[in-house]
Amino acid sequence: MTSVLPTGTSKPAASGAQRVGVLLVNLGTPDTADAPGVRVYLKEFLSDARVIEDQGLVWKLILNGIILRRRPRTKALDYRKIWNNEKNESPLKTITRSQAEKLADALADRTHVVVDWAMRYGNPSIRAGVEALIAQGCDRILAVPLYPQYSASTSATVCDEVFRVLSRLRAQPTLRVTPPYYDDEAYIEALAASIDGHLATLTFKPELIVASFHGMPQSYVDKGDPYQDHCIATTNALRRRLGMDETKLLLTFQSRFGNDEWLQPYTDKTMERLAREGVRRIAVVTPGFAADCLETLEEIAQENAEIFKHNGGEQFAAIPCLNDSDAGMDVIRTLVLRELQGWI
Repeated sequence: MTSVLPTGTSKPAASGAQRVGVLLVNLGTPDTADAPGVRVYLKEFLSDARVIEDQGLVWKLILNGIILRRRPRTKALDYRKIWNNEKNESPLKTITRSQAEKLADALADRTHVVVDWAMRYGNPSIRAGVEALIAQGCDRILAVPLYPQYSASTSATVCDEVFRVLSRLRAQPTLRVTPPYYDDEAYIEALAASIDGHLATLTFKPELIVASFHGMPQSYVDKGDPYQDHCIATTNALRRRLGMDETKLLLTFQSRFGNDEWLQPYTDKTMERLAREGVRRIAVVTPGFAADCLETLEEIAQENAEIFKHNGGEQFAAIPCLNDSDAGMDVIRTLVLRELQGWI
């Protein structure tokens, strides 16, 4: 039976058995919703040269002398607003675990496939996930970065970490990595169905929809990162599918950090502008996130809703991510089965 075990837990493979491992990977989360937990998470995240490319002395002084002293306390308050208190974990961890469990169920007829999950930063780690799959007899591993749009600071750093883990091994498993799926037909169809389904539950009709993607420094794109192009392609495909133009489905970027110029238009500034221009009813979708997290549940559904209403907006709807919904799992299952061809 296809299985998903808690990362770090393993069972010995049958003698001579060859199994295929599937490792779902998302960004990461603090282990606890307090300043110490957030500090550990932020240090790992912001020490990654894929995320902050200039890891020189000046950045290290800023990170350790200012950011890690001040930011963990405020971010911990944000995490507490969305924390899954029942499981004492972030929603991102809850959802990613469920995605792995549902994928395992969907592949249950492939008896030699093992599904696990990991976080790029925090726990369960990629190292623990890879080691657990190998311990279960997997000599082939498919890594699945759960990012529809590719960027060096998300998809590439997942690959970096998987390669680092494998670099320590004498007997390495064969590795595949799923490609970005920013314009995949199944993904666009799932997004459109999710949007239509959620809008049908609202008591108001939005005047327009904003598609908000995680931001990135403009300099990264100038150096050749395809992320912006992927976000534009996703939005254009979604516009075609929904029969909307750029005035009814807007593209914006959120979550900027620091003083550098980031991809524009900014989500928060757009919320402010639209409300001041007379838009009163709006919905926001976040197609760059495979699972709801701090950036969607707190930054969009709470912070940006407040910005919109503070400037004259009246009704605001945050459309959930695909998460572990049937439509969302169809996307992941389709992607995984496509990349496992020849292995199963």
